Amino acid sequence: MKNALVKTDFNFPGQKSVYHGKVRDVYNINDELLVMIVSDRISAFDVVLPKGIPYKGQMLNQIAAKFLDATTDIVPNWKLATPDPMVTVGVQCKSFPVEMIVRGYLCGSAWRAYKNGVREICGVKIPDGMRENERFPEPIITPTTKADQGFHDEDISKEEILTQGLVSPEDYEMLEKYTMALFNRGSEMAAQRGLILVDTKYEFGKRDGKIYLIDEIHTPDSSRYFYVDSYQELFEKGEAQKQLSKEFVREWLMANGFQGKDGQQVPEMTDEIVDSISERYIELFENISGEKFEKADISEVAARIEKNVTAYLANR
Repeated sequence: MKNALVKTDFNFPGQKSVYHGKVRDVYNINDELLVMIVSDRISAFDVVLPKGIPYKGQMLNQIAAKFLDATTDIVPNWKLATPDPMVTVGVQCKSFPVEMIVRGYLCGSAWRAYKNGVREICGVKIPDGMRENERFPEPIITPTTKADQGFHDEDISKEEILTQGLVSPEDYEMLEKYTMALFNRGSEMAAQRGLILVDTKYEFGKRDGKIYLIDEIHTPDSSRYFYVDSYQELFEKGEAQKQLSKEFVREWLMANGFQGKDGQQVPEMTDEIVDSISERYIELFENISGEKFEKADISEVAARIEKNVTAYLANR
């Protein structure tokens, strides 16, 4: 565990600034490129948990790279290269101030709201009589604002986005189109691996007047997966779905009295908990990619990253 990468402090050639997010550290190179380092930090309820998860950053980065490469025919994306297992380098875009969340099933935070009587999420009406993990007739888009560091994302409707001028009507129409096409492609790829892509989020930006897909896609940090072979039986019995996502981390936190609210303490993260989370991420990686996860050498992980990124930037 001591080799989990939870903090970075690099000074790359041409570096102008750095943004430390909940999980990713993004280095601005000459206002042209972004070097995104996917750390081993893990967050839930918008709180960074006190311990890192070994190999998590590598898994997330490699899954995202796979899906970015597999969707370039749908929408251009920011990725140029992955010079290190935990790093993606791409073009800098001006990001839209909203995240496009798409849901195929009623679960997670949407279910928690629904069982408390909520029947409209982000301006989308939800019918009465639905059950947890039930499939929607058609996937729905439930956007959120993109919060500044330290603040929670907030649900927002399409109408509010347009009224507030956060996104132009023309751009928002394209964001919706891209979101549904990406979700359909992700669902097809998941089905080939015996999985259901339950819900996910996408972020977009603009560069030279063109919309790009940015950040990560279809990772367990941004998505939820169920298993096809057990879904129907578990649903009919009203039992919890076996899933590959961060939801099991949220459930563990809630069972131990933590939901990110003021005054609540994160429960102790024992070695067993940390190892189990790491194993679940590896399980997702191997299931969704169809590839065996090859653990990178993490004996000197920060030095490795610095060497690989510096070499890439020098040889561009």
